[in-house]
Amino acid sequence: MTWLITGGAGFIGAHVVRAMRTAGEPVAVYDDLSTGDADRIPEGVPFVKGSTLDSELLRHTLADLRISGVVHLAAKKQVAESVERPLHYYRENVYGLQTLLEATAETGVRQFLFSSSAAVYGMPDVKLVTEDTPCAPINPYGETKLAGEWLVRAAGAAHGMTTASLRYFNVAGAADEHLADTGVFNLIPMVFEKLTQGAAPLIFGDDYDTEDGTCVRDFIHVEDIASAHLAAARALSARASGTDLTVNIGRGEGVSVREMIELIAEVTGYGADASPVSAARRAGDPARVVASADRIRAELGWSARHDAREMVASAWAGWCLRHPEAHR
Repeated sequence: MTWLITGGAGFIGAHVVRAMRTAGEPVAVYDDLSTGDADRIPEGVPFVKGSTLDSELLRHTLADLRISGVVHLAAKKQVAESVERPLHYYRENVYGLQTLLEATAETGVRQFLFSSSAAVYGMPDVKLVTEDTPCAPINPYGETKLAGEWLVRAAGAAHGMTTASLRYFNVAGAADEHLADTGVFNLIPMVFEKLTQGAAPLIFGDDYDTEDGTCVRDFIHVEDIASAHLAAARALSARASGTDLTVNIGRGEGVSVREMIELIAEVTGYGADASPVSAARRAGDPARVVASADRIRAELGWSARHDAREMVASAWAGWCLRHPEAHR
């Protein structure tokens, strides 16, 4: 079977393409290149440039490439932007998904794997977030991901597709410096940027009810994210039509913001230059969000392999490739 990976030219998508192709799974990429980079797509992988809002192109792509399964990663994903542009996010993330699902149903696709997010949980007040933790998203981005899960599950049941939704926690690292994230929206690249500029990293809130007063997160290596997609994709083929699986992708281990900054200082060689400065809390930041990874281990036999140091080191290699002046 051939898998169509939407968003396959993006940071996470490119890693999924690499993992599945290395494992011998035939893949093709569909991406509008609004944030993706065509240079990330390996030679020989079929590529179609297009939007998930283009129903005609989607139908032709699925039929012409004889696609039997879809891994849907294409989406808008910036929380702050989703608050400013909720209509845009619902159009791209929900209507785009609906359009894609209509095309898959019409062309007989039988497996559908959806890229979801821990943002569906909102601000859970629990030590470990399980898949049964109530979902209460606090921003339009999280809302679109939860609505996407509902839509995927319902469409799968109605049209005989086997479906799965993977809820990512805090993605970091790179399998290769050339595939590294080029955005500066998450903690690790934000600290890299400050260090490169000769400025102090910021901690948004140091008075949380955690061991060191800073937020605690479950950081997961993007290479582990990719291997989880491979495991889920292969499992879908063995499951009964119309069934659905929802799992967290995390390590089940929390790292505080302060601990991560200290690790970044050590790995990058910036040492004392990385002493952080505390700023006010950001609205909507929960104190602790750490995954329970029990279900994905039980259902798919999958567990994360990479630790926080590997995430930082691999992300730093990618940063230095683009910012040679940063290396020490």
